[in-house]
Amino acid sequence: MTTLDPGTTALILIDLQQGIVPHAGGPRSGDEVVATAKTLVARFREAGAPVVLVHVGFTPETLPSLNADRPSLPPEGTPPAFSELLPNLRQPGDIVVLKHHWGAFTGTDLDLQLRRRGVRTVVIAGISTNMGVESTARSAWELSYDVVIAEDACASRSAELHAFAIEHIFPLFSRVVASGDIELG
Repeated sequence: MTTLDPGTTALILIDLQQGIVPHAGGPRSGDEVVATAKTLVARFREAGAPVVLVHVGFTPETLPSLNADRPSLPPEGTPPAFSELLPNLRQPGDIVVLKHHWGAFTGTDLDLQLRRRGVRTVVIAGISTNMGVESTARSAWELSYDVVIAEDACASRSAELHAFAIEHIFPLFSRVVASGDIELG
């Protein structure tokens, strides 16, 4: 069991949005990730801990560099529906962050929002494990947050990509746990 103080802990959900959830390929579906995330959200809200909903969208003006061997973003940006959070996810009081990079801290006010609330520990989950979740977790650790990854509330394009991040990257700077093993109190 991982016991966390709800007064200093926030839940950060990455890219649970229209254009990304359907593309989760492993080790679980996007719908499974969303179901597990909603259970976590309910527990965080009940405990009075902040919930952060992060979504991503790109316009030609906000695109990061496409000078890569295999750029994955369309040069015209993403359609508006791509970045819409899933229905019934957002509630009053949630912190909503629109990002234009893989990680939720780069170019946003997320760090300021968390520090104003006295947050020192972040629980991170979402899609894609090895992209948005990993980038956000790395930045959180670099900003001196204690990082917890809710493994069963994450997925990637494939089970292999998910497993590599879970087994080889996250243990270097976070605790990897099952969402049911997170206790707020």
